[in-house]
Amino acid sequence: MTTVDPRTVHAARTQGTPCVCLDVRTPLEHREVHAEGVTLLPLDRLHIDAVQALRSNNEPVYLFCRSGTRATQAHAQLSAAGLTGCHIVEGGTDAWAAAGLPVVRGKKGMSLERQVRIAAGFLVVLGVVLGATVHPWAFALSAFVGTGLMFAGITDWCGLGLVIARMPWNQVGVGASAQAACCPGENTKA
Repeated sequence: MTTVDPRTVHAARTQGTPCVCLDVRTPLEHREVHAEGVTLLPLDRLHIDAVQALRSNNEPVYLFCRSGTRATQAHAQLSAAGLTGCHIVEGGTDAWAAAGLPVVRGKKGMSLERQVRIAAGFLVVLGVVLGATVHPWAFALSAFVGTGLMFAGITDWCGLGLVIARMPWNQVGVGASAQAACCPGENTKA
């Protein structure tokens, strides 16, 4: 696995070096802010065929997310499928913007991480309330969510995050070309 500094990627692009820059965040996060010139391919819909379709001569592929975690997951997924030449942009979009490199800013939305915290908190409270008022077995919901949070912290994989990322409110702003690349056969959602 290789990482690359955002300034290095920007310098290569400025000099006209062919490359593919992919943003693997949710469409909502992408709409809020993204590095200028990246293509949106959400991690939950990332497929090697879509990435290969964007490459013409095996150019390097630079993977962006918010801070690097999902780009690392995308790199592992693409590498396991046999794709070479993938690089993780160190610090992701946050580092790109902090370096003063060109970004596109749009309508602000709620981050996926924040949505997961809200949903997990709600489910824990629900389990406690139902366990205290309806049936003690309902406490198992709180235990299940707590176990899931520990698993997510240990493995850096969050099933609840993947589910929430696919919710309709997180699918706004997918352009026609990105929709065709990442989601063949689906209609574009505005």
